[in-house]
Amino acid sequence: MDLGLNGKVALVEAASKGLGKASALALAREGARVAICARTAADLEAAAEEIRHETNAEVLAVPADLASAEGIRNVVAATVECYGAVDVLVNNSGGPPPGKFADVTDEDWRQAFELLTLNFVRSVREVLPHMRRKRWGRIIGIQSSSVKQPVAQIDLSNGIRPGIAGLMKAIMPDLARDRITINLVLPGMFLTSRIHPDLAAGGAHIDKAVEEQLAPLAATIPMGRLGDPMELGHVVAFLASEQASYITGAVYQVDGGSIKSNI
Repeated sequence: MDLGLNGKVALVEAASKGLGKASALALAREGARVAICARTAADLEAAAEEIRHETNAEVLAVPADLASAEGIRNVVAATVECYGAVDVLVNNSGGPPPGKFADVTDEDWRQAFELLTLNFVRSVREVLPHMRRKRWGRIIGIQSSSVKQPVAQIDLSNGIRPGIAGLMKAIMPDLARDRITINLVLPGMFLTSRIHPDLAAGGAHIDKAVEEQLAPLAATIPMGRLGDPMELGHVVAFLASEQASYITGAVYQVDGGSIKSNI
């Protein structure tokens, strides 16, 4: 299937590793020109070189702290300066630290709000003028299963992320008038460094020792395994495509069946 992404400009945030890098790679494979950003310049350039080597795609690497408004403005400006547009935004960020409600401070809540909600708000706000000018755009937010089902021991995520889904639904009709779609994907447990430090390089190929350590976790998932980051990347690429032009305001769980909610 031709996803119609050849020559489109995709900005993928927090893309030096894990799900962000997998999303950037999936888009590059479809012919998109990709801009990636993250805080650590060395990791970011390594990811960019890996994507270039595999796909021959144009990849712009922009070091940035996405917890700040200035960092997001700079990334979008650099992307537009290099490519002349932003057609696709993949909003992504790290998750907040674990902690139960009684142990979480006001400062923890403030930082989590900056990391999750304001990151999303600022990123969407910065790319919208460029998408509206072309009357075409795709916004995909990589969120968390906590949008639909609370996650054990991470009450910061449980308290903040569902509101992002509400905001997405609220702004969707206005964006749709300019043929801009906005959707969320909810990853379950994937083979990334967030699950195990030895998985920093990402991918589904893990050594026997790590596999044995993760076996109890895998046993809790109906599919019986953790996800390969590219499995989420492929969903992101489809939602960014011409083929997904009638999908907006939707929430897609990519979790091996872990979420128990009916909707």
